Amino acid sequence: MQPRRPTRQVTIGDSRVGFVRIGGGKPARDGTPTTPAPVSVQTMTTGYTHDIDACVAEINRLTAAGADVVRVAVPEKKDTDALRHIIPQVKVPIVADVHFHFKRALEAIEAGVHKIRLNPGNINERDQVVEVIKACKDRSIPIRVGVNEGSIIERRDKQKRLKELGAYFHDNKRGYLLAIMITKLEEYLDIFYEQDFYDIVISAKSMDVATVIDAYTEISNRFDHPLHLGVTHAGPKETGCIRSVVALGSLLSQGIGDTLRISYASDSRYEVEDGLELLYSLGLRDRTSAELIACPTCGRIQVDLITLVQDVRKKLDGKIQLPIKVAVMGCIVNGPGEAEGADVAVFAGDRRGIIYVQGEKVANVPEEQILDALLERTLAFQADVQSGKTRLGEKKVEIIPPDPIGELGSGWEKLAHDKVAKANAENGNSSGTATLTIGKS
Repeated sequence: MQPRRPTRQVTIGDSRVGFVRIGGGKPARDGTPTTPAPVSVQTMTTGYTHDIDACVAEINRLTAAGADVVRVAVPEKKDTDALRHIIPQVKVPIVADVHFHFKRALEAIEAGVHKIRLNPGNINERDQVVEVIKACKDRSIPIRVGVNEGSIIERRDKQKRLKELGAYFHDNKRGYLLAIMITKLEEYLDIFYEQDFYDIVISAKSMDVATVIDAYTEISNRFDHPLHLGVTHAGPKETGCIRSVVALGSLLSQGIGDTLRISYASDSRYEVEDGLELLYSLGLRDRTSAELIACPTCGRIQVDLITLVQDVRKKLDGKIQLPIKVAVMGCIVNGPGEAEGADVAVFAGDRRGIIYVQGEKVANVPEEQILDALLERTLAFQADVQSGKTRLGEKKVEIIPPDPIGELGSGWEKLAHDKVAKANAENGNSSGTATLTIGKS
């Protein structure tokens, strides 16, 4: 991991919803030093903004999921009118996503929005841009300039600069697109600088992972504004998570990026959850809930591990407010080693589970009691940490693998039981008896 790139710091929000700082490390314009803020997670509502009650409910749901900032679309005046009723009912900074008509930005500013997003490809008339800048400057509202691949257009002027950049990127197969992005940013930001306006965040999204990495890397070398990371048109969660994490994780590990949105064609809560998990994994945010780890499934498992892991996750959700590492292991072969760093661990065997707390065996319970017992032990451990009785990540003893034949059972009895039950079902035998013979050979 490389150190975070120092940038100008931007602050959004107010005293009611709270303040979110983006970037930092460079002195403010008055010379005041700034410290880089934690990378923030953003998302966007999927419903219509003018549907006030539904929009408020969605924003509050995303806030509860952990979103630091929420963006809403304002394509029509009825959407900006709705902001006057929405903003007082939420507790998170709201960004107005403005496309095509600069008046929507002015209306959103009047409605009390905390940040504006402008697209140079769609709102590019100088007089209109200046009017928005002045309105934001009067109210200390930052502006994000987003040069998405899907919406930037080539201006008739600046051709010489475009050719120069094209030559600079001649050895990059995405060089022409990078040249357009840089050119668009340069000409657009000139308008802001002329108005002495520097509360700016930059984004340069693409659907192509390599383009995203190249674009943000180049922009970070040329501008000192904080960067909003993202992959546009990422797709459904199943594939979009890979596309987004590869691009954003690569940039963040190089110290590039100050705020992010993982974009899915899915429920926006997943964007928030996965964005936070990415930052937790890179050590860029402090985890505030349980960290669940589990062994990969294989032919050795003796329980439905996939279901068990999901059940454990739901059981702990909302009840654990500390970064307690909880391990769920399906057998005792790799379990002890993989769970060595866990605060609480369970090894599942033949219809049983053995629970450990910081390496010490504390319970041996039937399979149907694993969930409740694990929650009970995890809550007790959380209370001990909160009271100062113990500390996270502190092992009391080394984990000793349980006896596979003794405490957990060999699994052959369960295997036989399942096969007999299946044979009875296939033969229509409800008596509970069968002639099927199961052996270890």
